[in-house]
Formats: sequence, structure tokens, C-alpha cells
Amino acid sequence: MVKSSPKSHPLNIVVVSGGTGRTGALVVNSALAQFRKPSVCVTNEPQIRKAAELRRVIRDAKRNNAVVCHTLVEPKLRSIAAQEAKASLVALVDILGPVVKLMADHLKVDPLSQPGLSYEVNKEQFDRMDAVDFTLAHDDGQRVGSLHKADVVLVGVSRVSKSVTCFFLAYRGIRAANVALTCATEPPPQLLKLDPARVVALTMNPHRLRAIRNVRGQQWHGAMQEYADEHQIREELHFVNSLVNAHGWRCIDVSYKAVEEVAEEIVKMIGV
Repeated sequence: MVKSSPKSHPLNIVVVSGGTGRTGALVVNSALAQFRKPSVCVTNEPQIRKAAELRRVIRDAKRNNAVVCHTLVEPKLRSIAAQEAKASLVALVDILGPVVKLMADHLKVDPLSQPGLSYEVNKEQFDRMDAVDFTLAHDDGQRVGSLHKADVVLVGVSRVSKSVTCFFLAYRGIRAANVALTCATEPPPQLLKLDPARVVALTMNPHRLRAIRNVRGQQWHGAMQEYADEHQIREELHFVNSLVNAHGWRCIDVSYKAVEEVAEEIVKMIGV
């Protein structure tokens, strides 16, 4: 029977890589999944390409009582990591080394020993994962402080398909955020500071939007009747139109368009 470990200070894990650090982080997180709510603090140290940088990481690990997991592929750096860790009494795991050695022995060829190749091979997949994570974190006006990192920001009133369009774009590797606009609140200043070319407003004709909101209202068991009130809807749409005109945003009428069509228009607009 495996006993849970007593409460103590978090285990500090440093993931060192000559590239993005994705591979090492994935392995570490997969290992941590085997423990129930482990008390750990994982720090990523990517793009370590020089001996001085590596020695600094090892010294920091010693000072923070951390363990080091690395995916370094350059032989000299791997050797330095092993020597420094041994001298500093820092626990170190070479994640890729044994596997690369095994393959080299059986393939009878030398490895390229170039950092970052894993990312280049899987760039499209990694970009898509990054975009999905970004869109999740910036859905419905969340984290407006980092809107400037988005490839595109979709704005509009409630129920004009902002979120679903963002996720469709994210699947294509586009970092998309969305912000709901209402008459009751001013748009966040972070949105208004963006390059207008990166903001796209989605709009819809009042009758279509009212029909969609009526369905939503039924799911709320009739609550918030003003949500589907035509006069209220028209006011909201006029408010968004005024912002579009004032700030030079581009606008797409999504009344009778599939999400795929809308996403394709946005891609052409932003030139991704």
C-alpha cells in the first residue's frame, strides 16, 4: 500500500532545454499525473544554449533545493550539466539522452544534436495548442491586460457567435480573443488601444438575434426577458455600430453564415 507523503515544502523542478522546453515539460507533467495533488513548483528554462547559462541554472537549482530535468541534445552542454550537477549535489535527470543513444546505436547513425528540431517538426501542432490555450484564457473578456498578444480580437453583443468563432480560429493556430460589448459598460481601454486592423466586430440583424436569444431565454426558464427584447437588441446593435465607426474596426454580419465562413473571412482580413 502506497502512503501519501507528509505535507512539506513544495518540490522545485527545473525543466531545462535548448529549445522551447515543451518536451521536458510534457514528460514531467506526465510523471506528476501519477501522484495525487503533488506539491510541486515547475520552472521552465528554455533556450539554454551556452555553458554560462547552464551553470547559472544549476547554481540556482542548488540554492532553491530543486531537481533538474533536461532535454539538452548538444553533447558539450549535456556533459557540463552532468558535471555541474554532480559537483553541486543537484539531482539531475537526462530525459532524452538515453533514448537518443539507444536509437543511435540501433540506427547506426549519429544524431544531429541540434536543439529545437522537435518544435520545427511539430510546429503546426504546437501553434494550434498555444492558440487554443490562449483563446480559452481570453474568452468573453477575460485577461484584457494581454489582449495585445492576440492575433485578432472579436467583439460584439451577446450571442453573435464570438466564442465559437474564436475556437474555430484557434484550431487553425490563430490566437483569438473575444470581448462582449454592452450599452451598460464602457469597452475596456486595452481594447481601444489595439491596432484597429486586429479587431473584428461580429453583428447580426435584430430579428435573427432575437430568435437566437429567445431560445437561450427558454433555457433560462423565461428569466431575463429583456435579453430577447427587440428594442433592447436594437440599442445594443446600434451601440456596437457606433464603436465600429468610431474606432475603424471591420465588421462582419454573421446573421446567416456558418462559423466556417465567418472564420475564413476573418483569416483573409487579418492576413494570417
